[in-house]
Amino acid sequence: MSAVSVRLPDSLYQQVEEIVRKEGISIDQFISSATAEKISAFATQNYLEERAGRANKKKFKEALSHIPNIEPEEYDKL
Repeated sequence: MSAVSVRLPDSLYQQVEEIVRKEGISIDQFISSATAEKISAFATQNYLEERAGRANKKKFKEALSHIPNIEPEEYDKL
């Protein structure tokens, strides 16, 4: 495990202190969890951008053409 010194604006630090007090967790746990969430968001964005780069409109329309043109069930209507 690595130790990191982080400078936060006082307003952010006060909010962190309030959250960890209410949640009964340490600041280390909070920062670790927040970092993991942000990394996950970046990874998801990168994955979706990579998938979008492989998109093929012709193949998409071909796949849609196999879906029957029928009314949805009553419970599935908007």
